[in-house]
Amino acid sequence: MTYQKQLKKDLKLAPLLKGEPYILKKRKNTAVRLIASILSQQLNTKVAKIIFLRFLDLYKGIEPSMQQVVATPSETLRSIGLSNSKVNYVHNVAHFFIENKISDKQLYSMEPEAVVELLTQIKGVGTWTVEMLLMFSLGHENVFAVDDLGIQQAMIGLYKIKYTSKKELKIKMLKKATAWAPFKTYACLDLWQWKDNGAV
Repeated sequence: MTYQKQLKKDLKLAPLLKGEPYILKKRKNTAVRLIASILSQQLNTKVAKIIFLRFLDLYKGIEPSMQQVVATPSETLRSIGLSNSKVNYVHNVAHFFIENKISDKQLYSMEPEAVVELLTQIKGVGTWTVEMLLMFSLGHENVFAVDDLGIQQAMIGLYKIKYTSKKELKIKMLKKATAWAPFKTYACLDLWQWKDNGAV
C-alpha cells in the first residue's frame, strides 16, 4: 500500500496530499548530517544553509571526516557564526562517532528507537535532532516529530486542537498520528509543506 492511500483515510489530512509522492533516501556521512542539524537549530532554513556552507568552506567545500572536525580549533568554528555551545556540540558529535566507531551502515540497520537512544547520549543532541536525522538521512518512514514547533502549529490549525498545556497538546497529537502508521514521516512532510505555504 502506498503511503498516500493510507494517509488519505485521514479526511483532514487528505486535501494536503498533493503533487508528486515524497521519496525518502538514505544519505551518506551521517555524522556530518547530524552536525548540519545542530548548526540549523533555532535558525530559519535560509540562514542554516548559509552557516552549513561556511562550515564546508573550512574543508574546501568537501564534507569533512570526524577526525578533521576534532582537529578544527574552536575559534575557527566560532568564526563562521557558531555560539560557544554549538562549537562544543559539533566537537561532541565528532568525538562520539570516533570513540564508538559508528558507521552509516550500523545506523541504517538500527531501529529508530535505538538510534534515538544511542545518539541522544551526545551532549547537545536531543530527540528532535535525531528525529530529523531519521527522516532526512536514514530514510525512516514512520517517525513523528511531536516536539517540532512547525508540526505542532500545523496540527493545531488543521485539527483545531484545543489544549491547556503542552503535555495535553502532545497527547492529542500522538493520538491523531496513530492513524498514520506506518507512514508518519510522510504526514510530517505534508504538514510542514502546508504550513510553509502559509496555511497557518
